[in-house]
Amino acid sequence: MSALLEVDGLHVRYGDLAALRGISLRVNEGEVVCIIGPNGAGKSTALAAIAGGVAPSAGEIRFDGESVVGRRPEYIARRRVSLVPEGRHIFGTLTVEENLRIGGYMRGNRREALDDMERLLMIFPRLRERLTYPAGRLSGGEQQMLAVARAVMTRPRLLLVDEPSLGLAPLIVDQIYETLLDLRKRENLTLLINEQSSTRILKHADRIYVLRGGQVQLDGRAADLRDGEAIKHAYFGFGASQTTETAA
Repeated sequence: MSALLEVDGLHVRYGDLAALRGISLRVNEGEVVCIIGPNGAGKSTALAAIAGGVAPSAGEIRFDGESVVGRRPEYIARRRVSLVPEGRHIFGTLTVEENLRIGGYMRGNRREALDDMERLLMIFPRLRERLTYPAGRLSGGEQQMLAVARAVMTRPRLLLVDEPSLGLAPLIVDQIYETLLDLRKRENLTLLINEQSSTRILKHADRIYVLRGGQVQLDGRAADLRDGEAIKHAYFGFGASQTTETAA
């Protein structure tokens, strides 16, 4: 399986604070890979660096074989990497339709973008019902759906999703994950998802990285980590760093 994303020895600093300390990870085309870890582990920083929003102090990020370190977010987005940020960051005063159109603004073919929006409204019928509503009036779950749909409007190959379950009821979170997995098949997406909880991740991910203190404490196939013990030890810091598979 070919690597779509390769991160090697990535360091990110915020002044004197080391947010990431030499992390390495790999995402193969078509995979669902999840990064889990407690608050402050560096999960959001990792996604921000991949998307070009944070400049690494050292290390390498390659997308489809090309180094994207130092590239602007607009360039990386045009390479078909799209980020669904933590907290969703929708435009609350704009309508649902206007938010979706913003997602397609970089697209050269306006007809294709409109066709994609129609297809996404079939996947997200609640958004169709609220197409003319200001996005700020949507529920938390609906806003998360809008944030995902807006990102997919860019036609990404790699979709980065930061804390999709944040602040949502368990039933809504299940719906969000079902939709993400459906989009993976329909849109040929590769997914890299950040989460705090491992419960759903173990059901849906192909591979898992546990991040704590800005370092990878554990990585492996979800199928090999079903009992959750190794994840618990890595997450809470019981014992040494572990790897259940190589990244190669």
